[in-house]
Amino acid sequence: MSTILRRHFLLGAAGLLAGCGLVPDVSQPLTLYTLKPKLTAQDLPKVGWQLVIAEPAAERDIDTARIALTRKTNVIEYFAGGSWSDTAPNLVQAKLIEAFEATNAILAVGRDAAGLKPDYILQSDLRDFQAEYQGGAAASAHVRLMSKLVQMPDRRIVKSVAAEASAPAAGKELPAIVAAFEAALGHVLDKTVTAILSSSS
Repeated sequence: MSTILRRHFLLGAAGLLAGCGLVPDVSQPLTLYTLKPKLTAQDLPKVGWQLVIAEPAAERDIDTARIALTRKTNVIEYFAGGSWSDTAPNLVQAKLIEAFEATNAILAVGRDAAGLKPDYILQSDLRDFQAEYQGGAAASAHVRLMSKLVQMPDRRIVKSVAAEASAPAAGKELPAIVAAFEAALGHVLDKTVTAILSSSS
């Protein structure tokens, strides 16, 4: 018999959470953060096909522009004073496109609304995209992306890639947390792009 693990949203108790720095003061401006991960994938084989990157699927707790964190098992909270510039799945989709473009190894790549007639579609699930605190004040950013390369038009899965990374934050402030997300996402993008471009020519 399987055990179902549920992530719970924290609602109410604003006074208590404000003391933890999680609920923003309405009089304070909200800072928007984007990510510019460093990519190291290079010298990849050139491919003569077009690729569409679908928006990653994600559960509601991370399918949001709020920056998620967890301090207790199966409990998701959100940082105050800052937010992603887009929802996490849209942000990851954009960075996947940029990562493939940066290789200069693919004929064309874009999102599913770009009007491409793709040879392949990259479908993925964003399983983790949160800061994690374990046994102390130090945090690490955890990113996990499960991807499938689908050949068109018969929609046959030709490659599956599991990419996961964690990166420690250099400090407690939100900019340091965001920098940790950049590092973790960079590792995930590198592994995904390398595996996909090496899978077919």
